[in-house]
Order: sequence, then structure tokens, then C-alpha cells
Amino acid sequence: MKHILKCAKCGIYTMKDICSCGNAAASPRPMKYSPNDRFMAYRRKSKLEEYFKRGLV
Repeated sequence: MKHILKCAKCGIYTMKDICSCGNAAASPRPMKYSPNDRFMAYRRKSKLEEYFKRGLV
């Protein structure tokens, strides 16, 4: 079963691995969340840096 993919460059949704513009299409779904994820610290650090850039913290 194939899933829908989205081109990162033009934003078009497609069922093909290569978009009509010639770029690779990737899954638009977010990564699976798990509270025991080994990358959780990196996500928190990235989110905190983004908040500082926006002036929210």
C-alpha cells in the first residue's frame, strides 16, 4: 500500500517517489512520538532555541 507524499520544493502532493518538478517527494506525516525517545533532548533544545529567536522566552 502506497502513501501520499509531498514535494519539499513545490509543495505538491503525489503518490510517486519523484515529483513532476523533478525533486524527491517525502512523507508529510510527522515523526512518531514516544516519551522514551532518545532524541527528545534534541527536540527540546531545538524548540527552546526557536522560542528565543522569536522572543517568546
